[in-house]
Amino acid sequence: MDNEEKKDMNEYEEEILILTDEEGNEMNFALLSSLEHEGSEYRALIPVDEEGNETSDEYVILKIATDENGEQVLETIEDDEEFDRIADIFDDQLSDVFYDDPEE
Repeated sequence: MDNEEKKDMNEYEEEILILTDEEGNEMNFALLSSLEHEGSEYRALIPVDEEGNETSDEYVILKIATDENGEQVLETIEDDEEFDRIADIFDDQLSDVFYDDPEE
């Protein structure tokens, strides 16, 4: 397999989301993974720059909620047990992306 084929296999289409924090600051995030667990939906996102390059090697986990207008919004997970449970699931899913293989 030549380098061009390897490059094509490693590329993936990212969904870029622009999120606004409580202070009005906008940040770009790439969607890494989604999951549904016990009736709730969650997203694992990683910060990226304007070109889609990762700006951190740590990802954030947000929960999908519905606001007062009936629109879906992403919010932080306030319950520590819920967060730990969901983080463990995402860690298992994303371990090949974020952790080096000790055999390499």
